[in-house]
Amino acid sequence: MYLALSTPTVATQLFGSGLIGLREGLETGIVVMILAAFLVKSDRRDQLRWLWSGVAVAVLMVLAIFAGIHYGTSTISGLFAEAVAGVASLVAVCVVTGMVLWMRGAAAHISSDLRRGLADAVEMGGFAVLSLAFLAVGREGVETALLMVGYAENTSGSSWPLLGLLLGIVLAVVVTIALYFGAVRINLATFFTYTGALLVLVAAGILGYGVRALQMVAWLPGNNTLAFDASAHYDQSSWYGTTLAGLFNLRPDPTVLQLVCWAVYLMVVLALFLRPRRRPAAAPVGTTAHTVPVGSADGTPAS
Repeated sequence: MYLALSTPTVATQLFGSGLIGLREGLETGIVVMILAAFLVKSDRRDQLRWLWSGVAVAVLMVLAIFAGIHYGTSTISGLFAEAVAGVASLVAVCVVTGMVLWMRGAAAHISSDLRRGLADAVEMGGFAVLSLAFLAVGREGVETALLMVGYAENTSGSSWPLLGLLLGIVLAVVVTIALYFGAVRINLATFFTYTGALLVLVAAGILGYGVRALQMVAWLPGNNTLAFDASAHYDQSSWYGTTLAGLFNLRPDPTVLQLVCWAVYLMVVLALFLRPRRRPAAAPVGTTAHTVPVGSADGTPAS
């Protein structure tokens, strides 16, 4: 069945899920890198085992959540499956939107916040370090799991999105290690701006998919009220049809409610995400600023 998929479909699914894996994996990697670097530079290497234990527990939790949702929903069918897919999609959109907007505002001071929290955790003991690492990594991981479930609902059971996600995560791990040792330099602010905007577009498509799914089970009205129907001029099996459907869940016959929700979401969330950032207030004379950016001026992580 998978071999029957067209090349554009496979490439689209790999790219879409790979983007999710790369962005979310790099966010998680930067968090872990900051925590590990703090312990090393503060000569508390004895606490690294607790840090890695917290990371491992968080990864296992995320895998369990992903497997439970993905394989649990694959055993159901009919209208109940549509209802589950719709609810899962809306939950994914809410979580991803919150995290994307949070990351936009927190990027400038996340490094100092993590270091301050880890310094307090070290004083309280190893379990506190484990808990901090678990929460920091688990938060990003749960977002990834929910986003992938919502993204993959429209891929007809294909395994390509999962492969793309894994490839994106592997690439994120490689980039994180290279950043840690100074082998590469990237402008993290630019990277997260562009990938964040793409994720907002992906989330808008998942929202539209979820709305249509809930309309099909009559949980939302208007399933038969189409905004337009361009099926006669829009080939869903073409390269552009599979690309737009795979990345953004676009279809030629949206309902009025589906189109309105998609458009309003894009306008509001993109406006919030792309609005100019406030410059941090200058520190008073004689004091030291406590916020340290995640990356330096050239895009490398703060050390």
